[in-house]
Amino acid sequence: MRERTNPRRAGRTTPHAETHAETHADPHGEPPAGGQAWHELPDALLTDLERAGYYPALVADCLRTAVSGEPVGAHLVHPETTFDANEVRRHVTVLATTPTRLVVAHADDHGPDETASEAYAVCSTESVALDRVHSVVLSQVVTRPAEHRPGAVPAEVSLTLGWGAVQRVDLEPASCPDPDCEADHGYTGSLTGDDLTVRIASAAEGADAVAGALAFARALSAVTSR
Repeated sequence: MRERTNPRRAGRTTPHAETHAETHADPHGEPPAGGQAWHELPDALLTDLERAGYYPALVADCLRTAVSGEPVGAHLVHPETTFDANEVRRHVTVLATTPTRLVVAHADDHGPDETASEAYAVCSTESVALDRVHSVVLSQVVTRPAEHRPGAVPAEVSLTLGWGAVQRVDLEPASCPDPDCEADHGYTGSLTGDDLTVRIASAAEGADAVAGALAFARALSAVTSR
C-alpha cells in the first residue's frame, strides 16, 4: 500500500461520510477569501481525530489551515502503525471534502536525526480541486462471496485516488508470438495514476471503519462526477 510521505522523509478509524459544519469567526483572526463565513471543522471530524489519538490538536490545526474556512462535507480518518527497521512509526491520513476541493493531510513522527536533536512530527496537507480528481478506485475484499448479501460490509477495502500528481510505470519485456524468436523486442508497460491509497481492514480497524470508508468513497464519487 502506498501512503502519503512527509517532505523531510521519504492510518484505527471511525470515519463519517456526512457531517455538518458550524459557522464561526476565523480562529486566526483573518477573514476567509471572498468574504464568506468561516466554518469550523465539524465535531464528528474532531472526535475522530481524538479517537485516532495521533496529535489530534496538531492535525486539526493543519486541516484548518488547508480547509481555510470552507465547510467540510465528508471525511475519513485513517491512523496506522508501521515498523521501520527497529523503529515503530505512527501515521495518520485524513481525507476531507469541501464544496470545491479534496483536502489530504498526512502526519507522522520521527526520532532525533541529523536535522533535529529531539523527536518531531511532520504534518503535510494537499488541496486538490474536485474537478482534478479523475479516478476513485475502490477495491473490496469479500469472504465467502457466495453467501454475500446486499449491504453487507466487506472484510476490507482499498481506496485509491488519482489526480495526476503521481504516475506509476509498470514495465515488462515485450514478446512476440514466435516461441523460437530470440530477438530483443524492447519493453512494454503501462502508466497508472497512483496518488494515494488507503487500506482499511475489518480485522484491524473494525467493521464500522470499513463501512465509513465505503461511505466516504460514495460521497467522493458523487462530488467528483458532477
